[in-house]
Amino acid sequence: MNKIRQKYYPTVLQAIHLVILYIFIQTIIDFPLALLDYYNGTDYLYNPIKKITLGVGSTLFILIYGFRKSKAPFSKVFPLKFFNPLILLPIVAFLWATHNLLEIVGAWMNTLIPAPSWFWELFSKIFDGDFGWWGAFFKVAVVAPVVEELIFRGLILQGFRRNYNGFVAVFMSALLFALFHLNPWQFPATFILGLLLGWIMLKTNSILLAILGHSINNSLVLLSITYWETLKTYPIYLMEKKELYYTSALIMFCSVILIYLLSINWWKKKELKKE
Repeated sequence: MNKIRQKYYPTVLQAIHLVILYIFIQTIIDFPLALLDYYNGTDYLYNPIKKITLGVGSTLFILIYGFRKSKAPFSKVFPLKFFNPLILLPIVAFLWATHNLLEIVGAWMNTLIPAPSWFWELFSKIFDGDFGWWGAFFKVAVVAPVVEELIFRGLILQGFRRNYNGFVAVFMSALLFALFHLNPWQFPATFILGLLLGWIMLKTNSILLAILGHSINNSLVLLSITYWETLKTYPIYLMEKKELYYTSALIMFCSVILIYLLSINWWKKKELKKE
């Protein structure tokens, strides 16, 4: 007689519910404020106190709610294992190269579905800080990575790992991560980032490394937006586009190999062999 396999929290459907709940909590407050600002010329929607209160409150609620539903130890939901710090170097290289190659995807998508002007205005506001550049850095390179990784590579991916094989767990968590941003033009970049961070989590089992990888990605985007006029004068960006893309593809390939090699716990393997 076949045993019924136990399902752990969250399954794919439960993860979708968790993400929708998170978005709903923020929307139920943001939407009335947006209407109020539109008709009265106020700026309540972007008030720093409101943003901090809503961001912290909704995140804590989702994390506590999801953690209690998982019925798993804290270290199982948010694993924090040692990792080789050198792995950060190929992660930076991979993300930089990916951003270059995503220009091709971005141009294709813009031809297929042209992004409206309001989208770029809204997207640029993500990188605006209430306290200048450092405020923007804190928001996109510290707060966002911590929040999103605890939810997607913590609660969601760790539940998926117990329910599905590694490929399905990483793929579905990356897909939800990309859809969560509610942005078709940003989808390819967030999906690839989700795949990378999910794979890194499988290899290292360290939520801290996933947070750092996410932070590096967002920092690269912030730096490119802020200092693009200076960056584009660097020799690497003066190359022919085709040459830059070939170079980026090679860097991506080499980076994946290095990430894999640096994620292997050689010290632990030697210990096991000695035993």
